[in-house]
Amino acid sequence: MSEFQQARTRMGVQLRQLREASRLSGKELAERLGWQASKVSRIENARQTATVDDIGAWGRAVGAAPEIVEELTEQLTGLLERQDSWRQRHRSGLAALQEDIRDLESRTTLLRAFEPGLVVGLLQTTEYARSVFTRLKRLYNAPDEVDAAIRVRMQRQEILYDQRKRFRFIVPEAVLRYRLAPLDVMCGQLDRLLAVTALPNVEFGVVPFEAPLPSALLNGFWIYDREQVAVPTRTRNLVLRDPEDVTFYERSFEEFCEVAAFREDARAVIVRVLDDLTRQSAE
Repeated sequence: MSEFQQARTRMGVQLRQLREASRLSGKELAERLGWQASKVSRIENARQTATVDDIGAWGRAVGAAPEIVEELTEQLTGLLERQDSWRQRHRSGLAALQEDIRDLESRTTLLRAFEPGLVVGLLQTTEYARSVFTRLKRLYNAPDEVDAAIRVRMQRQEILYDQRKRFRFIVPEAVLRYRLAPLDVMCGQLDRLLAVTALPNVEFGVVPFEAPLPSALLNGFWIYDREQVAVPTRTRNLVLRDPEDVTFYERSFEEFCEVAAFREDARAVIVRVLDDLTRQSAE
């Protein structure tokens, strides 16, 4: 077990002890916090990392002393610093990482994502996701949890149908052509994107090959409301909360929006690529 997972396990045990000392069941605590009961279980059993807000709410719900909450918050800060390493995150389990992301998305009203390397996870088909997770498992020597990770990723996609939330995604045309999966899987994935473009709260943009780029496609980034930006690299996931950083990435996102194709124009690009892949598959 990695140091990160050991630390998360210790925190889960401490939180469980606080709950039990208050004579609350997991279901009762979840109801008091307005959470799904499964979230309490995931945190206590080290399958999900709590947030600072989670620790504060948990402490208040069980009547924990302020100094205990403060100590747990300090532990969490150190835990999150270790979690930023992709090796540590993936060694803790592909499914556990998906649970952490799902929890963050559930708290987000406006999600903006620019992804230059692959189809955004919230838009992936099961078959495409399997191809991606299989590569991640090999790259990071992650536990063999591909099926579990896919299951959680598909559950994450239910949030797309929550009309209280807005989603804006941008990818370069190259993402639609990258062979991260067999041709038949890629064709199915493009069909899925055509369906997603019809959702009223989802804005999907494609930067065509012929569009002038506002900047180099160095890395992807995810903007959660105006609170934080996640910038994944190969070895570390940068989480930026400084308002100047958030503003910088918001401006970068809007620059890509200016050259991207949306709605019918985006569908035309997807159909063009789909026709090319279908022809290649037939050959």
